[in-house]
Amino acid sequence: MFKKSLHITKNFYFLSGLGFLVWMLFFDTNDFYSQYQLSQKVEELENQEKYYLQKIEEVNDDREALINDMELLERFAREKYYMKKDGEDLFVVVED
Repeated sequence: MFKKSLHITKNFYFLSGLGFLVWMLFFDTNDFYSQYQLSQKVEELENQEKYYLQKIEEVNDDREALINDMELLERFAREKYYMKKDGEDLFVVVED
């Protein structure tokens, strides 16, 4: 049995295949570690895509609400851009 396993390990094709396998697993640019890192990056980017698609949907909903509701548009303009009507005084309160 030992002689047979020794005979297999001296086989040129076995050694070549083993060398090729070791090269592909550890030393190639597409080794296991690189593939793992790339799959983690893909997963992270997919999560970011879901997040940004959700944010785009929220912004579109807010935009539709601002287009359709004039009172909401006026409140938005007053709060965000400090706009006022003619004859009104505007007081900005800064909290520490």
